[in-house]
Amino acid sequence: MSYEEVIKKLRTMRNKKNIAGMARFGINTENALGIRMPKLRRLAREIKNSSVSGQKLSIKLWQSKIHEARILSSIIGEADKVSMKQMNNWVKDFNSWDLCDQVCMNLFCKTKYAFGRIKIWAKSKKEYTRRAAFALLAALAVHNKKATDKEFISFFPLIKKYAADERNFVCKAVNWSLRQIGKRNQKLCHKALEFAFEIEKIDSKSAKWIARNAISELKNKSFN
Repeated sequence: MSYEEVIKKLRTMRNKKNIAGMARFGINTENALGIRMPKLRRLAREIKNSSVSGQKLSIKLWQSKIHEARILSSIIGEADKVSMKQMNNWVKDFNSWDLCDQVCMNLFCKTKYAFGRIKIWAKSKKEYTRRAAFALLAALAVHNKKATDKEFISFFPLIKKYAADERNFVCKAVNWSLRQIGKRNQKLCHKALEFAFEIEKIDSKSAKWIARNAISELKNKSFN
């Protein structure tokens, strides 16, 4: 399946009603087609079953700037062929929370550079770059089964540091990362709760929300 064929198919799937719905959820719809994720994933399977290079097509789809094409590119991209430069360049293009999260969950968390990018991106003052740091951390907590408890514990001070960022898309990602780490196992749950109570003491509306939301979800969490 060629780049031209994929773009043509995406355009035929355009749904004006869905675009309006996306906007209501705070998604940037400037270059959106209103295609739901199940349809994008079905298309991704078709592409993967063809003989094209997923990575080459992924790069080209990203360059189209079409919202759904960029999400699709994160699904078909090949993590072992993704460079640090590509990750840094794509992060600069993030302009919507859903694009940020999908790329981090579908592709970035599977790369060998994932853990190393978190602290770097968190330092950025750009909202979506900082969100990407914590979305990536959350994705790693969910999908990286080989990572050690020690690796995740090392990020608790970072979570605490940026818990006071009042920007909606940042504080929600910080909260997300804290909760997902805490849900990995009993040890990390106890550690996450410990830090959540520390975060709750910070004189910040977002920090208190992050802490209380995490405490509410993790305090009765049980592990088999």
